[in-house]
Amino acid sequence: MEPQYSVLRDVPHEERPRERMMRYGAEALSHAELLAILLRTGTQRQSAVHLAGSILQQCGSLRNLMDMSMEQLTAIRGIGPAKALQLRAGIELGRRITRSRLGDTVTVRKPQDAADFVMEELRYLKKEHFLCLFLNTKNHIIARETLSVGTLNASLVHPREVFRAAIQRSSASIICVHNHPSGDPAPSPEDIALTKRLVEAGELVGIEVLDHLVIGDGRFVSLKEQGYM
Repeated sequence: MEPQYSVLRDVPHEERPRERMMRYGAEALSHAELLAILLRTGTQRQSAVHLAGSILQQCGSLRNLMDMSMEQLTAIRGIGPAKALQLRAGIELGRRITRSRLGDTVTVRKPQDAADFVMEELRYLKKEHFLCLFLNTKNHIIARETLSVGTLNASLVHPREVFRAAIQRSSASIICVHNHPSGDPAPSPEDIALTKRLVEAGELVGIEVLDHLVIGDGRFVSLKEQGYM
């Protein structure tokens, strides 16, 4: 049976998260150990590692932790406003790092390039988000915009909103993207019908719709590759 430590100072030096991270690297740490480093301290009754474990047990998964509000975090025993802020700040930094590629020049040569650009942003969302990637004549992504946030199983968007945004950015072409919160990227009949409307509208205004991607949990489907465009 593993020993239980009431506070982090009781944990042997070589087993503490910070020391383990310095010695083995962040990749070697468990979810609870990484959270413990963000929390910095535990409570009088439990170490930071055990407190982090309690958080993961109550929220169920890292994905759920990402969506927890300040109020939900502070409702957890041992988490006050300061610790909740530390967690929220760490989560937000992770999100911003994921989005930091927006400032880089990304060239789309194949569907995987566009999917990689948005995967980490979209794969954990609990509602459908429809967004567009706007490209120049060299297929560089020059901008992206979320145009619609739907329900858990439907995303509503009109072609005029898509191409108004594309014209404002002087786009040569666009790639449409939306996520499936279920994690399954298989396109629905509504997805296919919307794609056809967008392609037809693009032909009228002279802005090509290169693809429509459906993003799941670590997977995606290209409607162009599937023959729907």
